[in-house]
Amino acid sequence: MKLTEKIIRAMPKVVLHDHLDGGLRPSTIIELAKEQKYTKLPTSDPGELAEWFHRGARRGSLPLYLEGFEHTTAVMQTEEALERVAYEMMEDMNNDGVVYVETRFAPVFHTKNGLHWEEVVNAVLRGLEKGRKDFGVEYGLIISAMRNMKLSQEMAELAIDFRERGVVGFDLAGEEGGFPPKKHLDAFNYIKRENFHITIHAGEAFGKESIWQAIQWCGADRIGHATRLIEDIAVDEHEPNKIVKMGYLAQYILDKRIPLEICLTSNVDTGAVKSLEEHPFGLYYKYRFRVTINTDDRLMSDTTMTKEYKLAYETFNLSFDDLEKLSINAMKSAFIPYKQRIDLIYNKIKPGFKKLRNLLKLKKR
Repeated sequence: MKLTEKIIRAMPKVVLHDHLDGGLRPSTIIELAKEQKYTKLPTSDPGELAEWFHRGARRGSLPLYLEGFEHTTAVMQTEEALERVAYEMMEDMNNDGVVYVETRFAPVFHTKNGLHWEEVVNAVLRGLEKGRKDFGVEYGLIISAMRNMKLSQEMAELAIDFRERGVVGFDLAGEEGGFPPKKHLDAFNYIKRENFHITIHAGEAFGKESIWQAIQWCGADRIGHATRLIEDIAVDEHEPNKIVKMGYLAQYILDKRIPLEICLTSNVDTGAVKSLEEHPFGLYYKYRFRVTINTDDRLMSDTTMTKEYKLAYETFNLSFDDLEKLSINAMKSAFIPYKQRIDLIYNKIKPGFKKLRNLLKLKKR
């Protein structure tokens, strides 16, 4: 049986890599721009604005892809705007069949109108919590520091300050080239001393060295993207879906079950891979790396979790059971306490897939 978009949307999904400022509704951007007297938007038509973001993101370059964030962050400069964006994200996730989301953002980009970092985080958490109550989607918030800024220690401390209020992890984001993660060691060492969680963007626009640093220097619990890990894997020249030999880094990641936050559409948009068919996800999944499927930036890449699952299903010949495994992989890899992860797996994800399986009269393999 072919799995339709409607069936995939009904699957209980988990997203671990989603940027809050990369997923705004175009109509919301326009309304917030009017409220805050922001006049730099290229158009005030929602459809045209959406297409402008999509077109801008598909230029095969991470720095070019990131240009659109100038506009989204510009309209997220008040507590009301931040709360609204977070709340709408939760509603959009619910409509997309997501049962748990970890969203991330960099508070440093939201202080142009005088907000303090604490006010910024509080506003986002209010929106997330309101969304949880209204839509039943569980969440965790990740605080991102930026590679090209010197405020990573402050962001790490901010993350720890809010760990009892919904912040579940610390991230390093931004352009990789010229900004290695080891330049932020003080922040990562602080996070590790506090027994907190680390995820780092690595191996997207820079090679396997970036992934190696993220894990061995900075102590990353998960890797965002990891597309270039394929550079540490030798494949058969006649059978590109067959691994001949793994390097020590790839073997270590496989052995340690380090989760990889794969973002298919985004990786094509930024030029991290030439095409979806050439994405190493299929190889990673076949050889049992702990892979998860994610949206990255829903607005920029014109995507949803349903679209990402559908792409993975169609491109890599996955089954219904495979998609269930991806949801469980992601939930196992979330930064919330073990008891909560198990609760979501056994009370939401597994029952949700079982119900769908019964409706479709599928047998579990």
